Amino acid sequence: MLAKNDLGSRVVVRRFVGFQDERPQFTDVLGELTGLSDTELSVTTSQGVVVVPLAQVHRAKVVPARRGPTAREVAALELAAAEAWPAPVREPLGDWWLRAADGYTGRANSALPVGDPGLPLPRAVDAVVDFYRERGLPPQVDVPLPLASAVERELLARGWHVECTVQVQTCPLDELIAATPDGAQFALADTPSEQLLAMIAGSLGPLPDAARHVLTAVPGVVFAQHFDEAGALLARARGTVTGAGRWLGVFGVETSPAARRRGLAAASMGALARWAAAQGATDAFLQVNSPNTGALALYAGLGFTSHHVYTRYQLR
Repeated sequence: MLAKNDLGSRVVVRRFVGFQDERPQFTDVLGELTGLSDTELSVTTSQGVVVVPLAQVHRAKVVPARRGPTAREVAALELAAAEAWPAPVREPLGDWWLRAADGYTGRANSALPVGDPGLPLPRAVDAVVDFYRERGLPPQVDVPLPLASAVERELLARGWHVECTVQVQTCPLDELIAATPDGAQFALADTPSEQLLAMIAGSLGPLPDAARHVLTAVPGVVFAQHFDEAGALLARARGTVTGAGRWLGVFGVETSPAARRRGLAAASMGALARWAAAQGATDAFLQVNSPNTGALALYAGLGFTSHHVYTRYQLR
């Protein structure tokens, strides 16, 4: 039987649910042990919290923690992230997506190989190359790992190069809210101000027309902006709710050099987290380049952990 010191562990509970043809019937509950009293226990599963009276527990034990997300979970999060950063040109290749946005960001100008392309893999890669060459863009593929390791092997065999490696990190929304200021100093708007667009351009270069589509063409999107008394923009962040309403996506967290080390980055994320919770979201994700150690340290302090990585490959 489980004990108080097992709280927080991954457990499986075999539960008695009645008789059928005079034979006892059981069902298993798998998840994190989050409550234990003299009369019942609580297990947080992927479908929510299950409360089991102790009188119904036939057997219960601690099981090894999962080593990582399943392929289905990686695919679902990748699709939620793509939904949150929509390219104005998005053509299907079987289950894959070919995306183009006049060169604005690698994410919006790369193929996403999730699922079956409907073609043999070599021909699918040829189709990716043709799509980007026709648009005057370098062929790029964002390869979620280990989900699309076969795609990675094909690209490497053809001489594609690594452009960057990106960590996809997640955090339960209630934990993010608990770890961040309330963000009351941030104004929330469903469209970006001209100052916000200018701040983005200052970081990424001139914005093509496609940039506004990428930033705004999401049904659930909000821009958090903090201005000083003179009306100058000091910090920004963008949030989306996608993935059937589950995921807050955090994008573009930036503070002007003069306003750094004031906690504005964490406060902007707090504002986004509380907004997303009000929309019904339960989890947050973000994507950060592996060399960005400063951002990784900030996010780790707020409770984010690595979900998976993707590597962007480019054909030069």
